Amino acid sequence: MKKAHKPRVYIETVGCQMNVLDSELVIGALRQHGYELTDSPAEADVLLFNTCSVREHAEEKTYSALGRVRHLKRRHPEAVIGVLGCMAQKDQELIRQRAPYVDLVVGTGQLAAVPELVAQVQATRQPQIAVSLGRADAGREEVEASFISYDPVRDPSMRPTPFQAYVRIQIGCDKFCTYCVVPSTRGPEQSRPPQHIWNEVRQLVDQGCKEVTLLGQTVNSYFYRQGDRGTRLSDLIAGMHDIRGLERIKFVTNYPKDMTDDLLDAVRALPKVVKYLHVPAQSGCDEVLRRMKRNYTAAYYMDMLARCRERVPGVAVSSDFIVGFCGETEESFQKSVEMVRSARFKNSFIFKYSERAGTKAAERYADDVPEEVKKRRNNDLLAVQNENSRLDHRAQVGRIVEVLVEGPSRMAAKMATPVADSTIVQLTGRTMTDHIVVFDGTRRLIGQIVRVAVEDASPFTLYGMVVTDDVVNAAVVGEGEGSPQGWPRRPNRYSLPMV
Repeated sequence: MKKAHKPRVYIETVGCQMNVLDSELVIGALRQHGYELTDSPAEADVLLFNTCSVREHAEEKTYSALGRVRHLKRRHPEAVIGVLGCMAQKDQELIRQRAPYVDLVVGTGQLAAVPELVAQVQATRQPQIAVSLGRADAGREEVEASFISYDPVRDPSMRPTPFQAYVRIQIGCDKFCTYCVVPSTRGPEQSRPPQHIWNEVRQLVDQGCKEVTLLGQTVNSYFYRQGDRGTRLSDLIAGMHDIRGLERIKFVTNYPKDMTDDLLDAVRALPKVVKYLHVPAQSGCDEVLRRMKRNYTAAYYMDMLARCRERVPGVAVSSDFIVGFCGETEESFQKSVEMVRSARFKNSFIFKYSERAGTKAAERYADDVPEEVKKRRNNDLLAVQNENSRLDHRAQVGRIVEVLVEGPSRMAAKMATPVADSTIVQLTGRTMTDHIVVFDGTRRLIGQIVRVAVEDASPFTLYGMVVTDDVVNAAVVGEGEGSPQGWPRRPNRYSLPMV
């Protein structure tokens, strides 16, 4: 293995946004110990795999990745291979059985110790395992204490973009949905002190971040009590809203029963808060929801949805659904179809049920829906949602929207030849309702908020053109044809702001 002047670390991340953040924090910690990041496993002294246990496919993806680096370990036994995160917390012994060449197994609550554990492996050549206490191993206070919330120096190179960052506001979950491993892999629900979060957001803004996404397993359950004073998510957002340089605030994922009016009022009233809510429903059938232990009915969810739209006019709402859960009949599934059809979600993430060892569903219920039925239901529900998404996107045509420019589109990013900052390329970004927009512009626009006239739409993407004040003023006085707002269908390409 080729050795660099500084030791090198390679990391692969599977799973949710929380895992992406965990990887950033781990790399930040390793950088403090002199490591450089590499995108080549063959050049790495340390190879880390940050894992997910929500679905079986994610776990098998990790085992496949471990299989691919086995030959590197044979050629370079001094290399350290580590498995981090939810799989490590849940299946530490199984990992060592299936991949005995793994040197390091570190659970979600012990990630702060990765640099020291790597050093121990290198010094002793002995495997190191560090996981938090399980809920059955001790009392709640001891279990909470074993899940360490930590925030080392952040690593901008690991972020989605240099001006967007994730911020953890809580760890763990106490909802105990019967299909979910998160309460066991990430421990009890704990909210971070608000001052710590505000300080972290200020630090990120100082580093050039314009948008932060607040993360929690059920983010709107956030509540921190200090003495006789409590801080809700709405208070937390209000406390960071006026940070100079911060332009957008997002938060995911929400739990339906914790969607309070004070939070909705904050989303409506605070200009920097994105008007988008991700609120998983999981099923439209009360009996399935009961077996899932979601603790609400389909009618409650629809009432909550109506309240969101009433208190935050124009809000975009997305959802999650699981098809083929234990005992889901065709009648039960059709209730989910009707919910998706009537709810008109901006988009929905639809998953086939995957039985997870250690969950209550695995203990109590048979996984009795055949795989081919799960696939068919997944496709059927997706077809309904795609039509909703198409209608939602078509309704955006003719509007002028504010877009935070994230970078080149996928098509433009595939171009191997570098282009000058002043060259027109295809860019992409998101609106204040989290709609993806593709448009032409220069790379100088990346990281800026620009106005885009939406000209066309697919079920997944809006297409438009950057507009200037002249075009906007024309729209206001009703000039131009081809849309209800009156902006010209083809704004002048040469009116692009050159920032």
